Amino acid sequence: MAVQKKISFDIRIYDSFDELSQEDQALMRQAVAARKNAYAPYSKFRVGAAVEMENAEVVIGSNQENASYPSGLCAERVAIFHAGAKFPGVSVKTIAISATSDTYQVSVPAAPCGNCRQAIFEYEFKQKQPIRILLMGEKGNVVACNSIADLLPLGFNSTFLS
Repeated sequence: MAVQKKISFDIRIYDSFDELSQEDQALMRQAVAARKNAYAPYSKFRVGAAVEMENAEVVIGSNQENASYPSGLCAERVAIFHAGAKFPGVSVKTIAISATSDTYQVSVPAAPCGNCRQAIFEYEFKQKQPIRILLMGEKGNVVACNSIADLLPLGFNSTFLS
């Protein structure tokens, strides 16, 4: 007999950047600054990510496109892979992500794509503690999630490969 289950999670929605804590504002400023380093000649959609590590270091990343679209990489994966390479064994606390466009104003937070959710989920699973996510466009609301697992329920991890 089939059982129906409901999967839900809580998010916190801030009306503006100004409502964030000083620490979160500082991290988001680094994500916003990272957008300027994006290489986005095709989509004109620039994303910056700032990864705050448990040792208080911050690693940034920006999206890097390629004429062969699958060869590009999103800001979130650039940042988290760089963090993992630079600080192996150090846990990730928070990832701030901000998006802008060269052609229109991004007024809603852009969530990570599925590939980025999976990559962040891998780090969360490996470190056995949640990674907090902050999402922001150019203006408007800021969304905070307690864990990437909230954005990727029923995520795939290494236990499936055993």
